[in-house]
Amino acid sequence: MTAEKISIVWFKRDLRVSDHAPLHAAMASGYPVLPLYLIEPEYWAQDTSSNRHWQFIRDCLLELNRSLSALGQPLVIRTGEAVDIFHSLAQNYQITGIYAHQETGTNWTYNRDKAVQHGCKTAHIPLHEFPNNGVVRALHDRDKWGAIRGQRLGQPLIDPPLSLRPVQGVISAPLPEIDDPIFRHKIDGKTQKGGRASALRLLSCFLSDKSSGYLRHISSPAQAGAFSSRLSAHLAFGTLSEREVFHAVTSYLSAGKQTLPAMALKGGRSVLTRLSWRSHFIQKLEDQPDIETHNMHSAFDGMRPEMADNHRLAAWRDGQTGYPLIDGCMRCLVQTGWLPFRMRAMLVSFASYHLWLDWRHTAPVLARYFTDFEPGIHYSQFQMQSGVTGINTIRIYNPVKQSYDHDKTGSFIRKYVPELAPLPAQWLHEPYRMPPELGQRYGVVIGRDYPYPIVDNAASIRMAKTKMAEHKRHPDFSAISAEIYQKLGSRNRPPVARRKNKAPPSQQLSLF
Repeated sequence: MTAEKISIVWFKRDLRVSDHAPLHAAMASGYPVLPLYLIEPEYWAQDTSSNRHWQFIRDCLLELNRSLSALGQPLVIRTGEAVDIFHSLAQNYQITGIYAHQETGTNWTYNRDKAVQHGCKTAHIPLHEFPNNGVVRALHDRDKWGAIRGQRLGQPLIDPPLSLRPVQGVISAPLPEIDDPIFRHKIDGKTQKGGRASALRLLSCFLSDKSSGYLRHISSPAQAGAFSSRLSAHLAFGTLSEREVFHAVTSYLSAGKQTLPAMALKGGRSVLTRLSWRSHFIQKLEDQPDIETHNMHSAFDGMRPEMADNHRLAAWRDGQTGYPLIDGCMRCLVQTGWLPFRMRAMLVSFASYHLWLDWRHTAPVLARYFTDFEPGIHYSQFQMQSGVTGINTIRIYNPVKQSYDHDKTGSFIRKYVPELAPLPAQWLHEPYRMPPELGQRYGVVIGRDYPYPIVDNAASIRMAKTKMAEHKRHPDFSAISAEIYQKLGSRNRPPVARRKNKAPPSQQLSLF
């Protein structure tokens, strides 16, 4: 008996049926379509994975399955390694093509995709990969990236298929529960709701209600969550495409040009800017995958200890550094999976400069905590905030100043560092300066109820600046920086070099 001819749509970080080029192409092939999602144990064993990611993804998959079922073919779940699963399916079906989006992910997914490409070539199975977001594969000239991205985003959205021809006899494995042992890194706390319906509600709510307050509250650890779009996780796992957000915000701005408040228009434009920066940073990882594991600028190699100071790493990871805003932000992140960009940058800055920890030890920690872990943004920003790119201005965040500036009343600190809640605002930001007798009166004894600072703030900043300056005196520093800028640097503004072969600093990225 001749095996059934089928087309496979391999869903990865694109968990939707709308504006989905691989699904559209597979439907147009005329063959029955097998929509496939793989649960890969080795991926979930990586240091960057956690059950928090799975909880969000699981929500997305449940909704994706409902959408696909309504089209005539439910989602098929398989657990195992990708090459083995495709080989097994090829034993039972004639695979006329595998359709998937290109993925700019971790080194693990990069090597997985290369193995699948090799396996398909060996088995003579066509593998059709489609561009995802504004990321350009095999980009030869960074100067041309913006035009290519703009052209892609301006294209019409792809409608979902009206129906799918089902595959006969295919049975899906059950969807694992949130606490399944395959998801080894367990994060206790809440996780943002996944799924396309949630994404669409958030987008609509931002445009109708939140955009006016977006820029005013974007840096506040207490207020940013209420005024941000909170679309970052949905973009990371593809319940919305970048193009869908671009079209929605552009239409909103166009329709409201004469009627919307000025701050609402500015908020919408800011989202479009951040959408562009998002693609810019992911493009860095696409162009140079080893930025997950290597400093962009070789002059900084060996600058920080190869072996982590486990005491400092644990204090930072667990929110026990003795700096209330640092600890509050880390505990908030553990509990909720989200922080505004300034607070994320401050956490990385503190770990890299005050604690002098190598970013390769701290990046996996936050990757597990962030619901919206996006490898391209993650590693580009870790290197940027750690000062090892050679093309960005070094920014060392003062955690005490940030505390006074962005949590004046201490409401955020009281919520996430409750052992300090009895203190008046006067002592919340620097409780270690409080006279001991006052601590006794308020029932907060520093060193017993809350730790002393793990390092001295001013001395740590001085030490970091001195060491950074030493490494920037490398004789080839400027020439190497110019090469890095040519390959990875932003073109959002005309480069203005301070001297020949000196690359200009890029702008910072603010997340959604």
